Amino acid sequence: MRRLLTTGFLFGLLALTALAADVTGKWTAAMPGRGGQTRTTTFTFKVDGNTLTGTVSGFRGEMPIAEGKIDGDQISFTQTMEFNGNSMKILYKGTVSGDEIKFTRQREGGEGRTQEFTAKRAS
Repeated sequence: MRRLLTTGFLFGLLALTALAADVTGKWTAAMPGRGGQTRTTTFTFKVDGNTLTGTVSGFRGEMPIAEGKIDGDQISFTQTMEFNGNSMKILYKGTVSGDEIKFTRQREGGEGRTQEFTAKRAS
């Protein structure tokens, strides 16, 4: 009986992992900027289990993401930017729905406003 329960538990864990959204690949978004302008940003993601890795490419060049996680249709990661010798960490949270990810991003510590944008899978 114990073996049957253990086997059932393991299959359940595998099923939950299989339900994680597949975001591997390139995604593009019109990111909000200063003065209402938008800038095209490309996200390149790779998923390994519940771990999300990749890069963010935009007008500042390509930067790696860190602390990437995926849980079902929820993804999150951070990006650290350098400005004049100061570093700033940006927190990204997103909900995957088909070929779109609805994101929010905010500076660590809640300083500044939260920005919302949608990334779409690049074809």
